Amino acid sequence: MADTPRILIIDDDRAFRVGTGALLADEGYEVDAAPGGEDGLERLRSDAFDLVLLDLKMEGRTGLSVLEELRRAGNDVPVVMLTGFATVDSAVQALKLGADDYVTKPCDNSVLRSKIRTILARRQPVLGEGAARIVATGSRMKEVHRSIARVAPTESTVLLRGATGTGKELVARAIHEESPRRGRAFVAVNCSALAEGLLESELFGHARGAFTGAVSDRKGLFEEASEGTIFLDEIGDVSPGMQARLLRVLQEREVTRVGTARAVPVDVRVIAATHQDLEARVEEGRFRADLYFRLKVFQIRIPELRDRPEDIPALSAAALARWNERVSTPTRRITGLSDEAMEILQAYDWPGNVRELMAAVEHACIVCDGHRILPCHLPDEVREGASAERKPDAEERAVAANGETGRRYQASAGPEAEREAIRKALEDAAGNRTRAAAALGMGRTTLWQKLKEYGL
Repeated sequence: MADTPRILIIDDDRAFRVGTGALLADEGYEVDAAPGGEDGLERLRSDAFDLVLLDLKMEGRTGLSVLEELRRAGNDVPVVMLTGFATVDSAVQALKLGADDYVTKPCDNSVLRSKIRTILARRQPVLGEGAARIVATGSRMKEVHRSIARVAPTESTVLLRGATGTGKELVARAIHEESPRRGRAFVAVNCSALAEGLLESELFGHARGAFTGAVSDRKGLFEEASEGTIFLDEIGDVSPGMQARLLRVLQEREVTRVGTARAVPVDVRVIAATHQDLEARVEEGRFRADLYFRLKVFQIRIPELRDRPEDIPALSAAALARWNERVSTPTRRITGLSDEAMEILQAYDWPGNVRELMAAVEHACIVCDGHRILPCHLPDEVREGASAERKPDAEERAVAANGETGRRYQASAGPEAEREAIRKALEDAAGNRTRAAAALGMGRTTLWQKLKEYGL
């Protein structure tokens, strides 16, 4: 799918084409329109779109006929049928012919937006267990995608940096799935979850009798991952003794099982991850500098969710799609989130990052007694955190931390001055929207909306 999703409206009602086109353009989509079925098919033959809004009843070629022609030609573009209340049965027929969803006219704009988000999220790289595809709407996660594409074909060791819950394991899986080792094992281990003695046995294996309970020889995870990839999560938390053993594995490409002296060769790619400041740990003598340099051959920094609010709609849609796939009864399926609920999600700080967002959406799905998530369905801490007022000394803190940028914004007047203040704040913050918003004395959601407004 293109960076900006492209939507084609096929409808013989000019007022609907213009009004809905303007609505979707305001949402950030690239919109084209066709006044009838034949014209729509011609557009689809000559150009690529990410989604089609197709009116069921049109003069000349009907929506069902257009849909049949599309699917017969092998075009799998997602289609949302537009239908009046009196023709819902025909919409059901359209679903059987390959439409993805339908909306009754006159359209509820929030329902239409929600359905579009959900369908486009399914077409995007989507977060999920074991998936090597990651939602990336904003520029920061697109840079992560580009980094994955650069390093995946190589054999280089990769170090993933990011806070807990940002999706480091998903990025590691993506690298593995895009690499020549994709057909071999991907083995993940959380280094901070095991005591040192147990971690040593898990990683390197042990011989029979090496310790109480070792009743037979056992391969370690490095051997299990041979010819594949091993993912060492929370590498920054391992002990000095374990650091020395890991360094030897990286240097010699061999492991020695606990209780033996025999080295076993391993052909394995190592991807490590940490939320720790490894540079500071090296300076403090808590992390080996030689291991650090072995690990950081290629680094990928994964941004926190609060720094990428533009990804929240797609991530939420992915969470809804996952919920809808798991529920056994259609009455429990959720069509989307209200605009008010989405505003709350984008205003919250997400200390638990993507993991917390997914849990919050699932919570909302559980308590939702309808088909759309409303603010009342979101967890209390999300609602309360999003509505908390900024502290009154935010401007003073911003000026102290970021020079005069915040004061310049406060003193500026008019859209051109505001646009320039925002541009300068982003430049001073090296693109970090959280820091820029603090410097400007505005909320992150407000900043995000103004970036869209001014085309920054």
